[in-house]
Amino acid sequence: MPVLLAVAALAALALPLSAPLAQPRAAFNCVGAEKLEDDVFEVPFAPRSARPREAARTPVAAAAALAREAPERNICVLGHASREGGQATSTQLAARRAREVAEMLSVGHGIERDRIRAEARNPGFSQRTANREARSVTIVVLPARP
Repeated sequence: MPVLLAVAALAALALPLSAPLAQPRAAFNCVGAEKLEDDVFEVPFAPRSARPREAARTPVAAAAALAREAPERNICVLGHASREGGQATSTQLAARRAREVAEMLSVGHGIERDRIRAEARNPGFSQRTANREARSVTIVVLPARP
């Protein structure tokens, strides 16, 4: 019995060595993503809610389909919240919304998690920054890197 355990342990150690090594995906960021106009999808949320509405399925599925067609393109999920409570509360809500949509893309549609970056975008209480109440989360499928 100890011989079988030793053989099994050696076989388990050899597996990772024989498996092909995957190339790590290059790091990316979402700076400027909100300015892009192509391949942008809006996901609605109810006020003060981090749960996607039923209407969220269509834009998330469309973004996932585009991402599957072009595996070299990364995805920014930008969570927005209207001035729902204070600054910190709105930012936390925006972050939870972005995480929910990122999970829908990765778990629900099989998009690799390292291709998705979820961020909160909160205009705060600035009078000069547009407040994105109408679109609670924006999915941006980024252009491929040259």
